[in-house]
Amino acid sequence: MMMMQAQKGPSLSSSKKKNIETAIDSLRYMGDVGETDINLLKEILPHCTAEQLMHIENCSKGRDLSSVTDTLWKKFYEKQFGEESINLVLNEMKQQGVLVFKWKQVYEDKMRAREAAQQKSLELLKKRYAEERAKKQSRQIKLYDEKIPAARSSCCKRANDAVWWSREVFAGGLH
Repeated sequence: MMMMQAQKGPSLSSSKKKNIETAIDSLRYMGDVGETDINLLKEILPHCTAEQLMHIENCSKGRDLSSVTDTLWKKFYEKQFGEESINLVLNEMKQQGVLVFKWKQVYEDKMRAREAAQQKSLELLKKRYAEERAKKQSRQIKLYDEKIPAARSSCCKRANDAVWWSREVFAGGLH
């Protein structure tokens, strides 16, 4: 005769999986994970974006999450700046004798440097644009709505009359 086993409630592992799924779905709302089990964090945090991970680490004061997040920050760094950049960082740290460092700090430093370079380029572009605009404006014809002074006016009129009535002009067309 077959024995029927009594149906138990959901197993702990399926309950745990459901909690992890819920946490992953709610990452954008997550903040301080101070007392959360490290093994749960190892399953949840790899689903974060760089901004979400930064927020969670900044909110979790008093707890160093680098044992879980350091490899994630290295992946973000590689995704953003490439494998060659990772190799440069590793070589530079080795040359400086730095044995332990946090990829989060390296990522933040590189992002700040990139932002500073972009800002510098933007300022240089604005400066060049302003110089070019000033150069174009200096080449424009400037119209003046001023009357010629009277002394100059009669002088110019006499010069025009002299040219008009000169022999070359008179001989050429008024016969």
